[in-house]
Amino acid sequence: MHVAHRLAAALALAVTVAPAAVRAEQRIGYVDLQRALNEVDEGKAARAQLKKDFEEKQHQLDSKTDEIKKMIADFEKQAMVMSDQAKAAKAAEIDRRKAEVQEFYVGLQKELSTRERETTRGIFDKMNGIVREIAEAEGFTMIFEKNDAGLLFAPVSLDITNELIRKYNGRFAAGGAAARAPAPSPAKK
Repeated sequence: MHVAHRLAAALALAVTVAPAAVRAEQRIGYVDLQRALNEVDEGKAARAQLKKDFEEKQHQLDSKTDEIKKMIADFEKQAMVMSDQAKAAKAAEIDRRKAEVQEFYVGLQKELSTRERETTRGIFDKMNGIVREIAEAEGFTMIFEKNDAGLLFAPVSLDITNELIRKYNGRFAAGGAAARAPAPSPAKK
């Protein structure tokens, strides 16, 4: 069983067998980090830049693919008048170019995936800090990530995603710089 599911099952068991007084003190919320990433201004800007970069790389890939198609078409037209040695050399050149394009494609996929991971990691790190602030300020005992916790149902009143988005956009400009200094965490009593 996935760790998050085991944690959720243990939590559910603990809440159902705990005395009513202890249950009353528990406040559990959840957040949809993927939705927040898609809706914060910095996430939208990052997604737009990644899309632009992808389209540029896709154009390069398309250009290389078109070159190979032209090479193949030329080869097919000339094959009848070529010697066996020339045919073999041209076929080997086409195969080499196909391998180069495949390698280029794999490299692009890896590069874009790495850039996306690095970009979103920074945003998620900032979100985690804000989630912690919201939890402390509003007295949440636990905040679960909606998609990772296997959350099938929870009242909308426990969803802090909109508040996270609002606070994130208020604190961080789309370029990633702090719009204003972060508010200090409330002192624990």
